[in-house]
Amino acid sequence: MSTFLLVHGAWHSGRAWERVVPLLESAGHRAYAPSLTGYGDKAHLLSPEVGLETHVADVVGLIREEDLTDVVLVGHSYAGLVISSVANDVPERIAHLVYLDAMVPEHGETGIDVQPVTQNLIDQAAAAQSADGNRSNGWRIPPMPELPAPLGLFGVTDPADVAWLRGILSDQSARCLQQPVRLDNPAVKSIPRTHIHCVGTATPEGVTRRPVPPIQPNGSPAQVWSLPTGHDCMITMPAELTELLLKAGL
Repeated sequence: MSTFLLVHGAWHSGRAWERVVPLLESAGHRAYAPSLTGYGDKAHLLSPEVGLETHVADVVGLIREEDLTDVVLVGHSYAGLVISSVANDVPERIAHLVYLDAMVPEHGETGIDVQPVTQNLIDQAAAAQSADGNRSNGWRIPPMPELPAPLGLFGVTDPADVAWLRGILSDQSARCLQQPVRLDNPAVKSIPRTHIHCVGTATPEGVTRRPVPPIQPNGSPAQVWSLPTGHDCMITMPAELTELLLKAGL
């Protein structure tokens, strides 16, 4: 039995994994999908002080409270930053890191460094709120808008799924993208990694994907898989994603 800890990306909540968790559990594994501070049932806790370190503390706290070991730690999108710093804090408890269409940082980098387009989102949010005369809320970044097909809402295009997804999205604090990742613990390098890329649609304008080095930090060949779907693959291809997660967790 493996233990999967699924960390959602920006604007989402733990509910994003609702189609994946039962599949992992039916295969005989444990699966956790918490909502990070400021999202989902914790949306009321969002404030300017909520940042990357808040979310790292959320995940590390869960790992320690539940005494989880040999964790397959999965980070979607923004959560690539989160799982990197989590692994830095508790490398002895992590068996595998899975970067799911995720930001993949180096030590000391912020979300803005990894995805420079996020600075535009911060600037746009601040400008819009200033124009409304509400400068105090300039730190709140609203979810990215739905785009014409095939991009849709985070790669989701089915009308029913779009409506469901829109109902779980909430604002993001700018601080999440401004705090640096910590990857200075040498033990992190020994943790194997898997990268899963969603390649079913073109990426939105300004969004980039860093090439994965051919050799992992632990010296093994890079493990890069892809899914022919949009960014929120846990919604659009849950069975196929689960199959890859199980493969990574072996």
